Amino acid sequence: MADFKRPAPRRDRARVDTWGHVLGEGTRVARAALVANWRRTVLTVLGVGIGAGVVVTVAAVIEGIRSEVLGAVESAGPNNFSLMPFDFSEVRITTDGSGRPAWFDRPPISDREIRRVRNLPGIDLAVAGFEFSAALRYRSNWVRASWRGQSSGWAAFVPGDFVSGRDFTPAEVNQARAVVVLSASLAESIFGELDPVGKRLRVNAGRRAANELFTVVGVYQPEDNLFGEATSNFALTPFTAADKRLKARSRWTLITVTVAPREGVTYQQAQDQIISALRSMRGLGPGEENNFGFVRSDQIADLFNQLTGAFFAIMVGLSSVGMMVGGIGVIGIMLISVTERTREIGIRKAVGATRREILWQFLIEASLLTATGAAAGLLIGWGISELLAYYTPLPARIPLWSVFAAITLAALTGILFGMIPALRAAKLDPVDALRYE
Repeated sequence: MADFKRPAPRRDRARVDTWGHVLGEGTRVARAALVANWRRTVLTVLGVGIGAGVVVTVAAVIEGIRSEVLGAVESAGPNNFSLMPFDFSEVRITTDGSGRPAWFDRPPISDREIRRVRNLPGIDLAVAGFEFSAALRYRSNWVRASWRGQSSGWAAFVPGDFVSGRDFTPAEVNQARAVVVLSASLAESIFGELDPVGKRLRVNAGRRAANELFTVVGVYQPEDNLFGEATSNFALTPFTAADKRLKARSRWTLITVTVAPREGVTYQQAQDQIISALRSMRGLGPGEENNFGFVRSDQIADLFNQLTGAFFAIMVGLSSVGMMVGGIGVIGIMLISVTERTREIGIRKAVGATRREILWQFLIEASLLTATGAAAGLLIGWGISELLAYYTPLPARIPLWSVFAAITLAALTGILFGMIPALRAAKLDPVDALRYE
């Protein structure tokens, strides 16, 4: 007679049935425990949900801000760059004992250098400018606004449109004419429904400058962006007028030149031309470093990504506190569950349940608790993000990776903190468990 062998498919089916039973039984018991001990469950779910909600909310805010900043950089021209006395992305606040940072004594960009850069063959547009603060008055009330002295052509780097009037011309810049372009928000706050073009404003930039009369030649409406509210009130006047009439330029004024290369010229080729011209004008020798710097659009984006990455890492660390609170709740509720079901565990072991099956049963229960918390956290994060996007300028957008991050953190919380009570249940002696009262 041939030896009888049990067919392999039956053994596989038995294993599938066993694990299916463990999963189904664990889910059923966990659901019953959630309902029976709903107060403890709510507290546990809330702890995990807060942690998951913080992760999703912070990620939504950062992603929204990041998309706005990168969009602004892209609209300003990804091939454009700025020339300034130093590269601020590489500045470190270190001194040699004099109390001044290493870049303090670098010479500012001069008018002669600006003209030289503008006339280089690889440069399509070079717009110089510097910021200062001044008060302006129409009729009776003084209003303080953010001013910027600019050379003509600045609108090419500031997305928006003129809603009234025009930009100041190169001739007006060369002649230091007392003309000004107002933002639409500032013009409305000063003139109301009146057309500002042609009106004259009295401007005071400090003690060094007497009150000067400036004529409004244009009203500019910049495109909406995240920082629109903070930068909506501004005025622009010719670079030369800000210097000669308002005395707003000093030795420490940071002058920047925004450069757009000609079509077909890379920013590296344009920078090489500027480096060659400025080193020659400043008499720098072959072994001397450049005493000026460049900042590209992609550097600004990279710097912003580093800052937001560090901020997100900090917020994830803080949100882990909520996860720990939820994890402690998981340990508590699961230990109580193990104690309440000691006899049940003894019976299951007496009829053949293995330690692995008992372990997985309670891990499933713990994971279900944290999964419920993660779902609650995702709903909380989604609700907060929608409120922020609707009631504030923050363009909160939930990235898909943050959902996976929140679910992963919740799953790890359930596994790690649920392991202690699950191991305790798996190690119970079946005889002692059956005698438990």
